Formats: sequence, C-alpha cells, structure tokens
Amino acid sequence: MFPELVTIGETMVVLEAAEEGRLRYVPRFNKKQGGAESNVAIGVARLGHTSGWISKVGDDELGKYIVSSIRGEGVDTSRVLYNQDYPTGLYIKERVTPEKTQVYYYRSNSAASQLTKEDIDWNYLKEAKIIHISGITPFLSESCLEVTQAVADFAKKNNIFLSFDPNLRFKLMANVENAKEILLQLAKQADLFMPGIDEAEYLVGTRDYEEIAEYFLSAGVSKIVIKNGEKETFYASKNGVAGTVPSFKVERVVDPVGAGDGFAAGLLTGLLEDKSLQESVEIGAKVGAMVVTARGDIEGLPERSELENFHNKILDVLR
Repeated sequence: MFPELVTIGETMVVLEAAEEGRLRYVPRFNKKQGGAESNVAIGVARLGHTSGWISKVGDDELGKYIVSSIRGEGVDTSRVLYNQDYPTGLYIKERVTPEKTQVYYYRSNSAASQLTKEDIDWNYLKEAKIIHISGITPFLSESCLEVTQAVADFAKKNNIFLSFDPNLRFKLMANVENAKEILLQLAKQADLFMPGIDEAEYLVGTRDYEEIAEYFLSAGVSKIVIKNGEKETFYASKNGVAGTVPSFKVERVVDPVGAGDGFAAGLLTGLLEDKSLQESVEIGAKVGAMVVTARGDIEGLPERSELENFHNKILDVLR
C-alpha cells in the first residue's frame, strides 16, 4: 500500500545537551533524530494517516538509528537509501538558558546531500495524495536542488497536491546567489505555500497579509497560510476564502524547535480529511502549540486522542 503523504529531505542525528549552559561545560547529551520533512511525516502518521519519507543516510550506525527510529513511528522508510561514502548528518542543540536554544549543524557533505533524481522512485511518488517539501533541501547541494525542482515539476504534471514550507536556513543559502529566486519558483509551483511572516517578508518585501496572498495566489498557488508566531495564522485560497486563526496559548514554551513542522503536519492532516482550509489551519495551530510544550523535535507531536483532549480543554476555557 502506498502512503497518502510523502516527504523528501534530510534527517540528522540530534545531540541535545542534557543540561543548561554553554556546550563547553556540558558533559552529557541525549541522542535523538530530527528533520523538518520526517517530522511532518511522523506527525501525520501519529494522527492516523499513512506517510512515507525519502532520503539518504550514511551506511553507519547513526544512519541505521535514524531509519529505525522513523520506521518505528509508523512512517514508511522503504525508499530511504544508504550511502557508504558519506556520513549521516548531525546537529547539536545547546540549552543556553530555559528560554534560549541554540542549534549547531554538521551536515556538510552528508549522505543526504548526495541525493539525486535517479534515487527517487517516481512510481512510488506518483501514488501520493500529497507531496511535502521544504526550502532546506534545495540548498544542501546542486543535486538536491535538481531533485527538489524535479519533484515540484513531477507533482504539477501528475496533478499531485504539492505542499511547500520555505523553512529558511540562511547559513545554507549564504553562498547561493539566486537563493530567493529558487524559493519563489518552488513556492509558485506549490498548491499550498505556508511561510512564516518573516519568511514571506524576505521573499516579497511586505508583512501585509493581503499583499502577500495576492502575490502568490495570482502566481498560481491555490492555498496560502502565513504563520505569525504566538499571534495568529492568516489563510487564503484562490476561491476567495480568507481569514485568521488565533494561536493557542500554552503555559510554558519548553522547546520551540519543530513547532512549524507540527503545524504543517496538523494542517496537512486536515486537508487529507477534506476539511476546510480554516479547519485545517486550526488543527495545525493546535498541533504546533502542543509541540512546544515538550523538549525535542517530535516528542510533542500528538496522537489523535491527545489532539482531541487538547481541543476539549480549549473549549472548556472558552466556556
């Protein structure tokens, strides 16, 4: 059986500092895994839908750990390839203070950066209802850029719903002269584009919701969702539907990393269930709020019952 949603991108091993303070003084780390695209796949799987993740990892113990972990979360990893010549990527999370998390990436020449168009099982991809990509992958390498553009073209030609989260990584983009143009091209090919407000401003030079929406909807995007942090999320579609959904308040933000991926997983789950754009955004906002209450990229991603309990708690507060 082919998965409903397929994501493509790099997942790395995460070494998370077990204590607060500068890394030079931290003696212990917790080993986890994290990657924007696999986070989304895991989030969708936890909410009851089928998902698959395509990538490359090193033919090493860390690569085997990543694949085993993601497969254990219910995600199909059958199209993940192992590479003997390049290592699995790594990033380290430093807990400077309870409110501040710093991330250090060690992904140069990683196995995932060696992904090519020939590595993709296009028949597998063709069966997906939704393909989800991010703006991270095209800047990992020239071949990853070719893969991302080929996937976007493939989705368009085969009438497969394409979801694109820019997920800007300025350090990756630093040496690419036409980085903005690459992102804009991918965004315009997407059926769903979901930038944060800062990302949208970087791309089109304004923070005005309506102006941003008009720019992308007139370029061919059918749905746009603009995340504005703790404040709200704006949504609009080519059929004229538009509005905002307030962000859900949480008592304490434990770890903000992964909140955007959780939001995407909730939103895409709603679309898989043929819910309206507003309803789908509401699900995304709830999942994003739940993610920040737990430490780690995926630890806060809810099961369906947990999402429903969170919804009921919100209704109790509103009453």
